[in-house]
Amino acid sequence: MENLTSAQQELYDWLVNYIRISHHAPSIRQMMRAMNLRSPAPIQSRLEHLRSKGYIDWTEGKARTIRLLRHCNLGVPVLGAIAAGGLVEPFTDTVEELDISGFFYQPGNFALRVTGDSMIEDLIAEGDVVIMRPVPDPDDIKNGLIVAARVDGHGTTLKRFYRKGDKVTLKPSNAKYHPIEIMAKHVQVQGVLVGVWRGYDQNLTAAAIH
Repeated sequence: MENLTSAQQELYDWLVNYIRISHHAPSIRQMMRAMNLRSPAPIQSRLEHLRSKGYIDWTEGKARTIRLLRHCNLGVPVLGAIAAGGLVEPFTDTVEELDISGFFYQPGNFALRVTGDSMIEDLIAEGDVVIMRPVPDPDDIKNGLIVAARVDGHGTTLKRFYRKGDKVTLKPSNAKYHPIEIMAKHVQVQGVLVGVWRGYDQNLTAAAIH
């Protein structure tokens, strides 16, 4: 199967997510809005390429008949462990795949397994899997959100994020731990929490965190 361009991949990922949630195909106008396009021509071109490359098909002359032709992996990659206590080495490679059947699936989301107990007052315990959304622009992070933050020279930790001027405080949700206070330039936020998956190795239950 041929590889997709970035524009084709963007539309395909959106189609997969839309069809999974809605159980029917979207309209051209919906795809235009989702891709932030004002003309149907680019959408039709991308659809034709997706069809020719074997990713989708549709019934000629009928609206909303797009169907996916390949198995879609809706798992979220588990990239390693995240410390809810001290700091751990930064995560890099995917070590396993968390199949959540699309519950928290959005393109780009990733998961981390929690070690430690510094976030127990937010009902995040050791062994839980946290679902994270990447952060394109760190300036968009609101104070109080739970983040996976990499501290230069130390590692990555799960904490509540607060920024004031050029300083960042990473605050635990457990009174026995002290906040981490550091210059903002030494902190890289790698993701914002969107959910917690508990009992991953047993009977799976999920709880959304906002």
